[in-house]
Amino acid sequence: MTLRRFAIRFLAIGAVITAGMPFALIASQWPLSDLRAPAGAGLRFERVQTAAAPETAAAPQTPPDSHAARDGTRLGLRRYPSGRDGAPLLVLVHGSGWHGLQLDGLARALAGGGRADVLVPDLRGHGVASARRGDVDYIGQLEDDLADLIAAEARPGQRIILGGHSSGGGLVVRFAGGPHGDRLDGAILLAPYLGHRAPTSPPDSGGWAHVLLRRVIGLSMLNAAGFHGLDQLVAVQFRFPAAVLDGPLGATATRAYTWRLNQSYAPRWDWQSDVAGLPPFLLVAGAQDEAFRAALYEATLSALTERGSYRLIDGVGHLDVVDAPQTLAAITGWLDGAGR
Repeated sequence: MTLRRFAIRFLAIGAVITAGMPFALIASQWPLSDLRAPAGAGLRFERVQTAAAPETAAAPQTPPDSHAARDGTRLGLRRYPSGRDGAPLLVLVHGSGWHGLQLDGLARALAGGGRADVLVPDLRGHGVASARRGDVDYIGQLEDDLADLIAAEARPGQRIILGGHSSGGGLVVRFAGGPHGDRLDGAILLAPYLGHRAPTSPPDSGGWAHVLLRRVIGLSMLNAAGFHGLDQLVAVQFRFPAAVLDGPLGATATRAYTWRLNQSYAPRWDWQSDVAGLPPFLLVAGAQDEAFRAALYEATLSALTERGSYRLIDGVGHLDVVDAPQTLAAITGWLDGAGR
């Protein structure tokens, strides 16, 4: 064999191996069956269940309203009107694996105090009766759904504020840095997920997320090459406690995300640019957050933007921050100062 033919064969073999590597990585890892948090471990869902108790005394109820996305899909929606002229429109986005009922108490308090007209959607792929739980049609669809909701609900001249908890906060950051970001006048971030590359994020969100790492690497490689034919595969699972999964809300939990939903629910790879696109914002986190390094939020974000206000609450964890009275006080004060 001549040197030229050897080189050609070597390059051909290398090309085949390189092309096949993403598929091999994807095929080498599969979701775990019935993944649950060990007893006494994981995120504390006690307050989430308590807050939802009035609506789930017998069984989970479908949200009382819905809105139409651009593809005609009806998505669950809870409305909390303030009854005050000039109130801003505040859209609150729930965290990963859950749904809008998580934010019911906070939404009622803000609307009841006249601070904002509040909307709480069930994101596509989530909710009591999701048609395709844990999936979307394409990367970026959650942003489009929120943009459609805002366009349909905002009154002429009404200020628009987008808020979210955990991955919902990450979606707010993504929205701000994306094509719809100019629609926002403000943002509220409750213990936001800034992406796995941010210094605020430990490897597995404190044991909450089980990332199918080899599959994620393979799908990342395929996406980088412009191939999205396997984006519907599961990329991450969540460790819910048995008390949630076996309780009245168990059927409403979204226990896994496809690659395309997971990508849609977090800041882009260049998360710093998304952060830099934020409008004036308030960030609130608990000092005892089990999922993220809350003490690093201010230093991390203030290096990228000067538009933020920050509040770290002692004695409060990741899920507790939503209904903590200090959170309501911080949001109320920020809304008043932001031009109520």
